[in-house]
Amino acid sequence: MIKLDSTKTVADVLYEKKLISSDQLSAIKFESVNTGKSIEAIIKDRGYVSSEDFAEAFGEVYGIEFVNLTPGQIEPSLLDIVPLDVARKYRVAPFKVEENKISLAMVDPLDLQTIDFIERKTGKKVIPYITTEKIIDRVLEEQKGKELGEEITAAMAEISQTTLKIEESHAELTDATIRDAPIARVVGMILETAVKSGASDIHIEPEENECRLRYRVDGILSEKRTLPKEMTDSVVARIKILSGMKIDEKRLPQDGRFKVQVGKTETDLRVSTLPTVYGEKVVIRLLKEEGTVYTYRDLGMRGLVLKRFEEMTLKPNGMILVTGPTSSGKTVTLASALSRLNTVRVNIITLEDPVEIRVPGVNQVQVNPQAGLTFATGLRSFLRQDPNIIMVGEVRDGETAELAVHAALTGHLVLSTLHTNSASGAIPRLLDMGVEDFFLVSTVIGILAQRLVGKVCEYCKEEYEPPKEILDDLTKVLDELSSNNVVMTKDPETAKLVKTLKAKKALTLYRGKGCPKCENRGHKGRIGIFELLQMSDKIGEATLEKFPAGKIEQIAKGEGTITLLQDGILRALEGTTSLEEVMRVTK
Repeated sequence: MIKLDSTKTVADVLYEKKLISSDQLSAIKFESVNTGKSIEAIIKDRGYVSSEDFAEAFGEVYGIEFVNLTPGQIEPSLLDIVPLDVARKYRVAPFKVEENKISLAMVDPLDLQTIDFIERKTGKKVIPYITTEKIIDRVLEEQKGKELGEEITAAMAEISQTTLKIEESHAELTDATIRDAPIARVVGMILETAVKSGASDIHIEPEENECRLRYRVDGILSEKRTLPKEMTDSVVARIKILSGMKIDEKRLPQDGRFKVQVGKTETDLRVSTLPTVYGEKVVIRLLKEEGTVYTYRDLGMRGLVLKRFEEMTLKPNGMILVTGPTSSGKTVTLASALSRLNTVRVNIITLEDPVEIRVPGVNQVQVNPQAGLTFATGLRSFLRQDPNIIMVGEVRDGETAELAVHAALTGHLVLSTLHTNSASGAIPRLLDMGVEDFFLVSTVIGILAQRLVGKVCEYCKEEYEPPKEILDDLTKVLDELSSNNVVMTKDPETAKLVKTLKAKKALTLYRGKGCPKCENRGHKGRIGIFELLQMSDKIGEATLEKFPAGKIEQIAKGEGTITLLQDGILRALEGTTSLEEVMRVTK
């Protein structure tokens, strides 16, 4: 164990390690004296350092060793001594037993009551170590996966005796399979794992000899495990009952929805089934009831894009479009904009399919085609609701496009999304929908194209020198940006980065090797790359002349627009993402 140093505080240790500045150190101590709050609480509230750095410094002050556990470090036998439900409740993880001692990773190693409880329960002396809540969650979640395997075995043992023999009988299937406790627990664990891992989709895919279970996390599908083929119909039937579908209809696709709550997180699930040659495939989209709303910089905007987009959203009328494929973060960008614009002085109404992110204070409406509420009919009625700002989930057809343009012409700020590959491609797309060119020039303020790229995992990040062919392409992009007078004079943030990269002796790229913290993906979390086209006089003339997207893009680049590929390459060269990720989403 590390010896206790009573002369230092956690703030002092962080300062010595150069993790906080002298100004931050003074501010922490000043606040502690004036408010009576502990130094540890102030550091946590202000978020000056990562949870790992805080835990290490805390351990150094209080003489408690920091431990960074990996999922494989906890033997299943240890959870016979400290059961999984106890470990979750008290935020602890046992990782080593020696005769009458047990090593215990704890979020709060000074919690003497918990230590006393564990000692009485196990009959062993607790040796406390400090760790973080994220690490505890990660290692215990691994054990949850093992529990799922045990539940599957138990379910198979039960349903093999009864339900599998009567699959063709709808009444018996409902009674024996749908309400079968092991199957219900298996489905519950599948959903709980998805929510806790931050998955956006669950795929249950029957194959010839087994059923594949995949989760989409950070935009990438990964296989978690397989389910026995014999269990597929039971699991699918359970999900169909929960989402209000007909369980005896297996020949046609169906849609449904239901909600689950894991901890304090309530999640709306949209379920879709599709008949395949091996059985029904199920895809579940997870939509958190309270989505996170970010600042523009958190999303990944910076420099001229950030400045121009902020200016555009503050205009009293006009139309702003956000473009990109499905799952490129368009909804989050619009929700962040609405959250920023939402004040008591304005009336904001949205029309979405579905409402994915709830923004407090905003009137959000969900389309319902069966009841006759479409984007077009909703927009017509919105104009009678005295709105200042209207958000339309998607411009899907000419009628919706014309109504959105009309709303922008009559003094409203209209925000919407469009499925195009680039910002410049949105103009020809709207013209194809039948919108008059002079209306576009009068109403469109700007078009933002975006993609989401995976961030290189900080824990397994490595740099490498790219091959000469790629190096030449990267150098060409930097030369193109450095020769753009608008970028270099009006975008100081990008100009500084370009100059720094050009001054390097050799350009390097970054990638993640793969580690337990990123589940061997090499990426952890996502960030946006952006391309913002501003409707200028030259772009307006090109629109009236019906120029193709390529020519419009060239004009925009001359006015300071940085393309998606250029922004992505800058992110790759500074080490935020990998070049492979940039190519995946832009090419």
